[in-house]
Amino acid sequence: MTETLIVHGRIRSMDPAHPTAAAMLIRDGSIVALGPTAKLRRMASAGAHVIDAGGRLVLPGFQDAHIHFLSGGTDLASSAPLYDVKTLPKLTAAIAAHAARHPALPLVIGAGWQPGLFGDHNLTAAAIDAATGNRPAVLYDSSFHNACLNTAALRLAGIGAKTPDPANGHIVRDAAGQPTGMLHEDAIQWALSRLPALSDDDHMAGLLAGQAHAHAHGLTGVLDPRVEALEQRIYTRALAENLLTMRVAGAAQVRESDTVETALPRLLAMRAAAPGPDFHIQSAKFFMDGVFENRTAALLAPYADAPGGNAPCMFGQEQTLALMTALDAARFQIHVHVIGDAALRRALDGLAAARAANGAWPGLHQLAHLQLVDPADAPRLSALGAMANIQPLWARYDPVVPDIALQMIGAEREALTYPFRSLLDMGTATCLSSDWPVSTLNPFEIIETAVTRQARLAERPKDPFQPQERLTVEDCVAGYTVQAAAACWRGAYTGQLRPGFSGDAIILDQDIFTCPAWKISDTRVLLTLVKGREVHRAAWFAG
Repeated sequence: MTETLIVHGRIRSMDPAHPTAAAMLIRDGSIVALGPTAKLRRMASAGAHVIDAGGRLVLPGFQDAHIHFLSGGTDLASSAPLYDVKTLPKLTAAIAAHAARHPALPLVIGAGWQPGLFGDHNLTAAAIDAATGNRPAVLYDSSFHNACLNTAALRLAGIGAKTPDPANGHIVRDAAGQPTGMLHEDAIQWALSRLPALSDDDHMAGLLAGQAHAHAHGLTGVLDPRVEALEQRIYTRALAENLLTMRVAGAAQVRESDTVETALPRLLAMRAAAPGPDFHIQSAKFFMDGVFENRTAALLAPYADAPGGNAPCMFGQEQTLALMTALDAARFQIHVHVIGDAALRRALDGLAAARAANGAWPGLHQLAHLQLVDPADAPRLSALGAMANIQPLWARYDPVVPDIALQMIGAEREALTYPFRSLLDMGTATCLSSDWPVSTLNPFEIIETAVTRQARLAERPKDPFQPQERLTVEDCVAGYTVQAAAACWRGAYTGQLRPGFSGDAIILDQDIFTCPAWKISDTRVLLTLVKGREVHRAAWFAG
């Protein structure tokens, strides 16, 4: 028997029946009791591990229900970080330094260049060749929907003037028809399949790096929304080797080429091989459209900027209805990437067809991102029992990087952008997430922006972005605990601190419910427990 006793805490349990306590006893990974410190000291054994919270806030462990966890960790371990790079010379210098530090990696990888500063107009194979030489290189943008290859990578991938665009992908070409190096959407995966790959050991190192990073920010569970054979293999290996300290749910990808006959057997086999509870595949992931930054977001009306135009949904109407109906009948959760309002409408139509055919059940189908929501469709989410899976960090005016998406959306539709308060007030179940490594996984930066709709003070923020759509701290904590646990299908044993639930808890250095909103992002996690076991402790925390 192992016991952990937290004393002298200000515990917010997220259990409405018993919302607060001073102490909590965890035995063999599960919570036994909450109550006064003196009473729980008497209940604990002599050998219990005692943690003195020192009057600090204690919450259930946070869960991120849309985070590309393995790829984010692999980026930490193997990629040059480009998120804060503002000029092309600094970008190439960062790539050259990274390549020199990692001579054994078969592929030079960079991640995070910012659309609005870089793009089809200035980021090319020729621009990065000097920094990478004859080693193949791939540089992803911050959304991971665009990537630039160097000349060596183009050659290895067999991309030339006569190479056709793959399905749902685009090879950018110059005026003479030659590939520039820039790829959009599924052209990236098509090219990667022809390039040297990182080893499983490289990915395992990334997973461990990602776990440490996430635990340091209070995360105890995740939902990886794009799981294919690689992700399933690495998560399964980590579980078998007793290295997986993060609870992982997975969404197996449905491909745009899929039919019911191809998708259903593949996803059923993946689900059967990962039954849980610590790693389970529960969801079917659809990319219904792309992103504004490469003009692949699907809108009901054309783009408002000078080039105009539009993009189609990546799944046809009849294909969407057939796939979602079959997967819902097999009791998969449906998890859909929707950026534009046309993509959202098609996803909702698919969920409506599934409900009509199969009846209602508590699948908590996920609609992720919801950048542009038509008012006619907003009430449909709650009516269909779907959950809004939102990334509030994006709901702000960026102080530095031009927001080209807002130019495409236009002033008339701007008020319909990231309408999180409106959805919540309509009764839509809502969880918060990061989409890391697209942006930070730090929940406290994300919560601050959800509350203020601004960048942090240190970044010299602009005016609030659609301030009527602000959330409260209470909304956000629920979105990271009880609602996220439900989104990950772990709500029966995580997301609250209550007897019988897992001992997943965090201790914070300040009370985010009472501190000024612009200081929430300063919050540091002092201790993170998973099943009562310490997986992170701040160096200076002696509790």
